[in-house]
Amino acid sequence: MMPFLFFGAAACALAYLPRTARPASLLRTVLKTGSVALLALIAWQNGAPLLLTGALGLCALGDALLSRETDSTFMAGIGAFAAGHIAYIALFLSHPASDPARIATQPGVIVALVLLGLVMAILLAPRAGELRGPVLAYIPIILGMGITVLALPKDSPLDWAFPAALAFIASDLILAAEKFLLPYGHPALRLTPYLVWTLYWGAQAGLLLAFS
Repeated sequence: MMPFLFFGAAACALAYLPRTARPASLLRTVLKTGSVALLALIAWQNGAPLLLTGALGLCALGDALLSRETDSTFMAGIGAFAAGHIAYIALFLSHPASDPARIATQPGVIVALVLLGLVMAILLAPRAGELRGPVLAYIPIILGMGITVLALPKDSPLDWAFPAALAFIASDLILAAEKFLLPYGHPALRLTPYLVWTLYWGAQAGLLLAFS
C-alpha cells in the first residue's frame, strides 16, 4: 500500500508542477493538497511518529488554503504552515535519537540561519503591508525548524531530515520573495513558482523518508 500511495503523491506533485503559475482552480487545489495529504496518510499507515503525520496534515491544509490565492486564505495558510513547522520542531526535539546538545556543536549553521532571518525580516517588514505581522512571526518559526533539526544524528536514515529542512526553508523564503519583493513582470517570476514547489514537495518527501 505504501509504494502505491507514494506513487500517487508523486504523481499529484508532478501534475501540479506545470500548474504552479496558473490561476486558482479546483483541480489545482486537489493536486496540490493531495500530493502532501497522501504523504500524511503514508506516515500514519507506516506507524511513523504522530507528530510527523500531524505536521504533514497541517501542511496539506496550508496547501489547500494557499492554493486559493486570496489574502484571507494566505493568512490562514501561514497559520497552518506555522503549526506544521511547530509540529516538526517538536518531532525533531522529541525523537528518541535526538540530543539538543548537538545543536551547539554547529554554530556556523545557527549564525547563518539567524542572519538570513534578519535580512528577510528587514526586507519584508516594509513590503508585506497588512500581512506584515503574520509574515514576520513566521520567520523565526521556520528558522527554528532549521536549528532544531541539528539535534538529530547524522549516521542513520535521519540524515534526510537536515537537507529536507533546509529545502523547506529555501522554498518558504523564495515564496516570500515572490509574493512581496519581486516586482510584477520580473524575469525571476518565470522560475520561482516551479522552484518553490520542487523544493517544498521534495522537503516533505525527504522528511517522510527520514522518519518512516
